[in-house]
Amino acid sequence: MLIFRSLLVLMLGLAALPSLAASVTGEVRVIDGDTLHVAGQRVRLFGIDAPERDQSCGAEGARWDCGSWATAELAARVEGRRVVCEGAEEDRYGRLLAVCRADGEDINAALVRSGAALAYRRYSGRYVDQEGEAQRSRLGLWSGEMVTPEAHRRGADAPSAAAPTSGCAIKGNVSKNGRIYHLPGSRDYARTRISGPEEGWFCTEAEARAAGFRPIRN
Repeated sequence: MLIFRSLLVLMLGLAALPSLAASVTGEVRVIDGDTLHVAGQRVRLFGIDAPERDQSCGAEGARWDCGSWATAELAARVEGRRVVCEGAEEDRYGRLLAVCRADGEDINAALVRSGAALAYRRYSGRYVDQEGEAQRSRLGLWSGEMVTPEAHRRGADAPSAAAPTSGCAIKGNVSKNGRIYHLPGSRDYARTRISGPEEGWFCTEAEARAAGFRPIRN
């Protein structure tokens, strides 16, 4: 009987806790390439990272306004459509981290697949496959040189090293730690330089592994 009462108290206590899950829908305003204002709630699209509004991409002499372009890409996918955003936590800025759908379409996935955003591997591997599609097809941000949004926020003004014309962006680097490959958005990606004869660029992780490189250890 005592055990039963203890379990009952525990269950009632858990039931009284507020749910972390949140779902918002309503009027939508686009803030930037990965942030929305939905029904009075600021929403950060989970698992992706888009260029900042003031960010440009491309090589010197051929720069383009990828930040404004990414914002417009998001706007084109949500304006005039019913948007529902679902998440379970907030970031340090008080924004709901959410997967947003417009008429059932995963907007986060659509942006990465079109090259308008990167998979934010630091926090999730959910959209890595979509990023691979965009990278192979050289869409959007993958059409030439770029600084990752994360590196841009840290103050990088130009690509850390010129990417090959193929658009493949995985960096194979040789250092005292061995032969390591770096994925876009990963730690140290922006500051990694490709210069030595044994170093190179790869389109897929399988290619990098086949060449004797291993992923960076977090």
